[in-house]
Amino acid sequence: MPTTRRTTPRAAVRRSGKAKTAAVKAPKAKASKAKASKAKAARAAEPRTDGDVRRAFELRFDAALFNARIPPPKHTTNGDEARYPDHRALYAKCLKQRDLGIVDATAFAAFRRATGSVSPRRRRGTGDFEDPAIALGGDMKLNGPQAAFARMLIGRDSSQYGVPEVPPPPALDSDAYATELVEMYWASLLRDTPFQRYGDSELAAAAAVELDACAGYAGPRDAEGRVTPALLFRGGLSANGTTWFAGETDGPYMSQFALQAASFGALPFDQKFRAYASGVDYLTDEESFLAVQNGHAPAQKNVVDPALRYLNDGRSLAAYTHVDELYEAYFIAYLAMVAPGIAVPPNPGSPYRTYAKQQAFGTFGHPDVVATLAAVARQALNAVWYQKWVVHLRHRPEAGGGIVQSLMTRKSRSPFCDLKVLPARMARSTAVERSASTYGGSYLLSQAFPEGSPTHPAYPTGHGTVAGACITVLKFFFDGQYVIPSPVVPTDDGLSLQPYVAPAGTGAGLRVNGELHKLAHNISFGHGIHAGIHWRSDTDASIILGEAVALSYLNDLARTYHEKFKVTLTRLDGSPAVISNA
Repeated sequence: MPTTRRTTPRAAVRRSGKAKTAAVKAPKAKASKAKASKAKAARAAEPRTDGDVRRAFELRFDAALFNARIPPPKHTTNGDEARYPDHRALYAKCLKQRDLGIVDATAFAAFRRATGSVSPRRRRGTGDFEDPAIALGGDMKLNGPQAAFARMLIGRDSSQYGVPEVPPPPALDSDAYATELVEMYWASLLRDTPFQRYGDSELAAAAAVELDACAGYAGPRDAEGRVTPALLFRGGLSANGTTWFAGETDGPYMSQFALQAASFGALPFDQKFRAYASGVDYLTDEESFLAVQNGHAPAQKNVVDPALRYLNDGRSLAAYTHVDELYEAYFIAYLAMVAPGIAVPPNPGSPYRTYAKQQAFGTFGHPDVVATLAAVARQALNAVWYQKWVVHLRHRPEAGGGIVQSLMTRKSRSPFCDLKVLPARMARSTAVERSASTYGGSYLLSQAFPEGSPTHPAYPTGHGTVAGACITVLKFFFDGQYVIPSPVVPTDDGLSLQPYVAPAGTGAGLRVNGELHKLAHNISFGHGIHAGIHWRSDTDASIILGEAVALSYLNDLARTYHEKFKVTLTRLDGSPAVISNA
C-alpha cells in the first residue's frame, strides 16, 4: 500500500473545482455567496488543534478520500425481476401470499418501493418498511432491512461492492438453479448421516452419481472430474481457470478449528454443542409451508438432543448456526489457534516476529485480534445486507421447493408451467423422488427449522460474508502455512474425538489457511445447504465478498498502527494480498 498522503480538506476543496463550476452556472451574487460558503466549509473542516489530533484527522480524511475515489461497481442481477412480473423468483416471505409461491402484487410493490432497486432504473429506496401498504401475512417481521442503508466509516461503503465480488446468482429458468435445488434435496436426505460415513452411505453414493451428471454443478470434483461422496457439500469453486478455497477438500469434512479444544481465558472447553434430534424435519406439507411463507410463527419448536456432541453431521451444523452469533466460530477458532495444542505462530510479516524488547498487545496482540474480528463482522454484515435487500432479493430454497410442489402436484394448474429447465430436471431427479417418498408424497424441500429460513433474502448469505471477512482477519494476524499438529475427527456418534490419519500420499498435512477455508464453508453450508435455507452459490459468493470487505477494512486500519509493517496473506483465489503502512 502506498505511503499515507497528507491531503488537507482545504486542498481537496480547491482541487475539486466544484466552487468554480458553481460560479460559472450561477448569477454573480449567487456565485459569490456559494464561494464564501465553500470557503467557510473548508475553514470549518480544518482541525483546530495540532499534533496527534491533527495527524489522526488527516489519516481519517485521507482514507475517506481514497475510498470515495474508487470507481462505482456494476450491480448486475440475474434478470429474474424483469422476467417474471409475478415476482416468483424474488424474496417475498412474510408478505401476504396469493398462492403457492406467488406473493400479493400490491404488498410487494410497496415493499419494493422501500428497498429500492439497482436495476433497471436504479430506484432509490425509501427505507420506509413501516409503510401501511406493506401488508404482512402473519406476525413474523422482516429481519433488519434498514441495515442495507447503513453507512461505513472504515473501508469501502456497502454500495461499493458488486461485480466481480458478487456476480449475479443463477436465474430461475437455468440448469444451474435446478442443479443447486437438486443438491438441496440430497442434503436434506443426508442430514443425519455422519460426514465420515459418506463413503459407506448408499444415499451419499446416489447423490454423487446424480450431481456428477449435472453440468451446472459448481462444487468440487476429483482429479478425474468426478463428484464423489467424500466431496459432497464441500467448497472448492472453480471457474475461468481460477480455483478458490485451496485446502478445502483436504482431510476430514469438519475443520480442525471447529473440533480442537480451546480456552476462553481461564475457562477451558471442548467443542461439544447442543444439536437437534435426528429425523425431525419441517414444512413438508402445504398448510404449514403457506403459513410460514405468510409470516405466521410456527407452533412447533426444534427438539433438542440431550447429549452434547461434536459437529459431525448436517443436522448438528444446522443446529449450531441456528443460534450462533455470526462471528462466533471464528472467535473460537482464534482461541483454538492460540491454545497450546495448536499454537499457530504470528504472520511472518508481523513486526513482533523481529522485536527483541517488545511483545504484542493492543496492536498485533490478542486484544487487537478479537476486537478486529468483531468490528469486521459488522462491516461484512452491512455490506451483504445491501446486496440482499437492494440488489438481488433472491428467494430462498424453500420457495424453490414450493415451485417444485406446484409443478409436480398441480400439473396444468401450476402458475409455473412456463418454466423449461426446472420441470425437466425435477421430473427425473432421484433426490426429489426420494424426498417425496420420505415425506408422504410431498415435493416440498424439508427444512431443519420449524420456521424455515430467516425473514431476509437469500443472496448472498450473512454467515458466509462474515466467514470470509473473519478468516481474512485471522490470516492477517497468523501464519496461514502452518501445519496443524495432531488432527482429529469425531466418532460416528459425535460423542468423542479420535486421531485423524491421512491416507498415504495425500500431502503434507492440514494447513491453517485450508482449515480456515473449510471452517467458512462448514458454518455457511451448515446454515445453508444442510439446514435447507441457502443455496451453494449464496455461500461461495458471500465468502469472496467477505474477503473483499476485510481487505478494504485492513488497508484502512493499517494506517493507524505506529509499527511499520508489511503483511502478506493468501487470498481465497491463491493470489497474495499485501497490507502495509511502510
